[in-house]
Amino acid sequence: MDDRFNTIAGWALFAGIVGLGLSSISSKYFEADKSHRPEKMGYEIEGVVSSEGGDEAVPIETLLASADPAKGEQVFKKCTSCHTIEAGGANGIGPNLHGVLGEAVATGHGGFAFSDALKSHGGKWDFKTMDEWLHNPKKLAPGTKMTFAGLSKPEDRANVIAFLNSQGSNLPLPAAPAEGAKEGEAPAAEGAAPPAAEGGKPGEASAAGAAAQPAPEADKAQQDTSTTGKQ
Repeated sequence: MDDRFNTIAGWALFAGIVGLGLSSISSKYFEADKSHRPEKMGYEIEGVVSSEGGDEAVPIETLLASADPAKGEQVFKKCTSCHTIEAGGANGIGPNLHGVLGEAVATGHGGFAFSDALKSHGGKWDFKTMDEWLHNPKKLAPGTKMTFAGLSKPEDRANVIAFLNSQGSNLPLPAAPAEGAKEGEAPAAEGAAPPAAEGGKPGEASAAGAAAQPAPEADKAQQDTSTTGKQ
């Protein structure tokens, strides 16, 4: 009986040693030379768009040019649990939003108690500020009492802004920036002086061009001489 028990115990111990050894060997084999944290975690899945990096966001001015207030009204239904939009509507968990675009931030109607975080922001609810607010309220005003996480799709935000603008604000839409122009870059003024030639000083190109043109007095004198000869 003791011999059988010893035999079973021996085989069990042997199996454990073999299993531990295989586990150690396999971990070393599959780890190979990848003992460091990989530069990029996980695997890319086809059809899923990453929220990190990528192309620059489309300016809100460009999106507003094709925004649809009717679609914005549908998206705004997410907000009706806290806000009213009609003229003279009562404040709820959030303030009434009739005519909000163009108003000073944290003004509202009917004495709504805004958070200190929003009061300290300052400025007005212009199109860009409203877009930032709808995207991430807590980023625009850290400490705000608004619990809404925000709208991740730029098109949804543009449509909602267009809807808000149609409800008592009616501000003229901003001009979309020229294609390829950087944000905040002003278009070149008409009639502006051309840039200096390579290696030259500003104004040298225009001065050279002016020198190449015949003087008006010389042209007039030449014309008078021609006329006199014909007479």
